[in-house]
Amino acid sequence: MDFAFGPQDEAFRREVRSWLEERVAGAPARRAWERELGRGGWIGLGWDEDGYGNRRVDLTRQVVWAEEYARSKAPARSGHIGENLLAPTLLAHGTPEQKRRFLPPIAQGRELWCQGYSEPGAGSDLAGIRTTAERTAEGGTAAAMATASGATAAGTAAAGTAGARATPARATVVRAAEGGIVGAGATAVRDQGAAPSGAFRVTGQKIWTSLAHEADWCFVLARTEPGSTRHHGLSFLLVPMDQPGRVEVRPIRQMTGTSEFNEVFFDGAVARAEHVVGGEGNGWRVAMSLLGFERGVSTLAQQIGFAEELGRVLRAAVATGAATDPVVRDRLVRLWAELRTMRWNALRTLGSSGSPGDAGAPSVAKLLWGGWHRRLGELAMQVRGAGAAVGPSDWSAERPYELDVAQHLFLFSRADTIYGGSDEIQRTIIAERALGLPKEPRG
Repeated sequence: MDFAFGPQDEAFRREVRSWLEERVAGAPARRAWERELGRGGWIGLGWDEDGYGNRRVDLTRQVVWAEEYARSKAPARSGHIGENLLAPTLLAHGTPEQKRRFLPPIAQGRELWCQGYSEPGAGSDLAGIRTTAERTAEGGTAAAMATASGATAAGTAAAGTAGARATPARATVVRAAEGGIVGAGATAVRDQGAAPSGAFRVTGQKIWTSLAHEADWCFVLARTEPGSTRHHGLSFLLVPMDQPGRVEVRPIRQMTGTSEFNEVFFDGAVARAEHVVGGEGNGWRVAMSLLGFERGVSTLAQQIGFAEELGRVLRAAVATGAATDPVVRDRLVRLWAELRTMRWNALRTLGSSGSPGDAGAPSVAKLLWGGWHRRLGELAMQVRGAGAAVGPSDWSAERPYELDVAQHLFLFSRADTIYGGSDEIQRTIIAERALGLPKEPRG
């Protein structure tokens, strides 16, 4: 595919750059920034349909937006899971009612989502999921139906509290509508909507759930057919997170000292029957479709960040004298060449997305960037020498775990070859689905 940018693309680039320059310096907090993006019409540019508060642009302009956003050093996105994963899935598999309910709040930046796939015993192997969703009696209870109603299509209602509710055994993290986390057991006031004709009770544990502590909703892969195994009997449910006593979020403290990931416990959480995407029992098909959407123009934006990180490592190598070592120079050049290769591979796969011979492309991309980023983190430490083991500030009880940028890169990148499907899983996918090799025996 020809990715040469024409005059109209460059005009769009100037529009994007001007908008970002006016706002990035004083950018508000994460949730407020999502609403700012929504007001600017920058959410949902790549959706297959418009009419939900988004505007559609062609692929080259999607690339322009992603690249300029990365270069501007704008805040990290909180709404990308809803925009780039759930929305394309709803457009492909959702009912008209589901699209009308959920897409406008995503395009407005008013509702945030997290992904409920991985479990302690079902990480890269999603077919091992044990979380269950049991259908309630028709009508359910009034309290359960009200809980599952969630926010209206206009987005989450104004923040507030409706009293406190005790949470048995565990404290529940609950999000207020306008951002932040309110106290355990407190709940935001919401428009409860009409009671559904049925519901599911979701019980189980999800892990490594990005941004669950901020999310209003979670799309959950759960087993709705008792006794089913592997990829059979699964359903894709949309579950509101604001269910005190039924949904608990526990942040996971990582080696970096931060907590981007979470454990999520569902204890009879309610999901409305009409919020099953793709039909009951078709969860595996919907879930696999969603994983295909993880590849896209965001890969190119990610590579811009990688290039900036490589530049910092190069400057550190020059400053410390490590660049005089021919082995270090070789590694630096190799990383630069591999990054260029990843860019051209990303452009190639964008142009051929959906083609029959494209089955292994997402796995190839994950293998390439995961290993590359991990090697970059290792080199970032090597060029620093012994000083790489020393933190940026003296230890104190108030700030016991301080890392500089290079140290954070090294530690966080250790996970790159594991999360999102480990390297072993990616190679199996390539072997079985792309190359047609015999399937690996499974017990």
